[in-house]
Amino acid sequence: MLRLFNTLGRRKEEFMPMDDQNVKMYACGPTVYDSPHLGNLRTFIVVDTLRRFLILKGFRVTEVMNITDIDDKTIRRSRSEGIPLRQYTEKYTEAFFSDIDKLGIMRADAYPKASQHIDEMVGVIKRLKEAGYAYQSNGSTYFSISKLKTYGNLSGARVGELSSVNRVSEDEYGKEDAHDFALWKGWVEEDGEIYWDTELGRGRPGWHIECSAMSMKFLGKSFDIHVGGVDLIFPHHENEIAQSEAVSGARFVRYWIHVEHLIVEGKKMAKSLGNFYTLGDLTRMGYDYSSIRYLLLSSHYRDRLNFTFEGLRQAKESVKRLQDMFQRLVGPMQPHRFDERVAEDSTRFMKEFEDALDDDLNMPSALAVLFDYVRKTNRYLDDGTLSEGNREEIVKNLKRVDSILGLIVPPVVHVTAELGALLERREKARIDGDWALADDIRGTIESSGFRVEDTPYGPKLKRV
Repeated sequence: MLRLFNTLGRRKEEFMPMDDQNVKMYACGPTVYDSPHLGNLRTFIVVDTLRRFLILKGFRVTEVMNITDIDDKTIRRSRSEGIPLRQYTEKYTEAFFSDIDKLGIMRADAYPKASQHIDEMVGVIKRLKEAGYAYQSNGSTYFSISKLKTYGNLSGARVGELSSVNRVSEDEYGKEDAHDFALWKGWVEEDGEIYWDTELGRGRPGWHIECSAMSMKFLGKSFDIHVGGVDLIFPHHENEIAQSEAVSGARFVRYWIHVEHLIVEGKKMAKSLGNFYTLGDLTRMGYDYSSIRYLLLSSHYRDRLNFTFEGLRQAKESVKRLQDMFQRLVGPMQPHRFDERVAEDSTRFMKEFEDALDDDLNMPSALAVLFDYVRKTNRYLDDGTLSEGNREEIVKNLKRVDSILGLIVPPVVHVTAELGALLERREKARIDGDWALADDIRGTIESSGFRVEDTPYGPKLKRV
């Protein structure tokens, strides 16, 4: 039985969706003012892992991930570069999709953009005003947190104990309480041409209302899981709960899952420190997507991940070990009888692997179980004692595991006739001992975006 650590309550809880085997999940997506960095990608990998494991367990998952294309950063960056907001954010939205595809992250069922759901946000804000939870001041509309007695249940923050040091914007000085947050921001000169004329006045939505309006539109007033980074617990997720539950009168989310920070070589990742990395930065250094994916998913999501280049090199070796063992299973097996000892190992492996992930997605424990299974399987292969039936069972197990990891089974590569001919010419050159020609052809193939791997069963192509 799956147990998840619920930030709301700070304890592991048995996961039971509201609608039998149907799971509704919302994840905080990218703010598209720049390319995703490693910390962002780690969170998206955790979301992917959780979704894949739920599917493995037989749940039907509906995932929604928002794209924040309206906020202070996107507006400031687009104006400083003299590019229309939509054009500016589209560039980084495409970069986000490119990155998650390269890392093998499953696409969500919907990616609503904040700019496309202004009407829904205005509707929620109007209902909050009518219910007495919101008020207008100096052209903006604010949520009055003192009106909601449950405010702070997620983060532990208490209204009377909150600091007022964040009250720095001039447009916030009209608030009734320094801790109230903006639902609708009245237009200011710094916004330029970025505004909407609505019943609330000229302006734009606050950050928090975006997620509430879009999640409720796509998943309903209540849903099962909300995932995001720990930095979003307060104030973003706390404010999401406040405005959503105030407007609906129902519990907003049942399970809150938060992913810890990523640091680099023991230090906070920052451009000023020269340790701020994107996926493109790492691939330009020669690191491959599988290694990066492995490293980002290999630690427990509630533990801080220390990203190191030594760890990335070790991740590459781990992936190679998994893929090499899988490739060994491709060849013909000896005509031995079915070995019950191997079958028992396989049954025990799958149970222990899934038990580890059932324990709040304990990926380090799951990987330890997997590599023990790899060691035993390699021993059986070395001994030549596997039967065809044993092999089929092991392959089935590894494919089941890889439905979560996305690392073991090589992806199907559709080879063009031209690449196929090059591969044949290279193989002939190797047989003839013409190593210089073989190396030249390898270089040509790699310039096309593929890597040649020589295996006992012939050369294979992998996408770089």
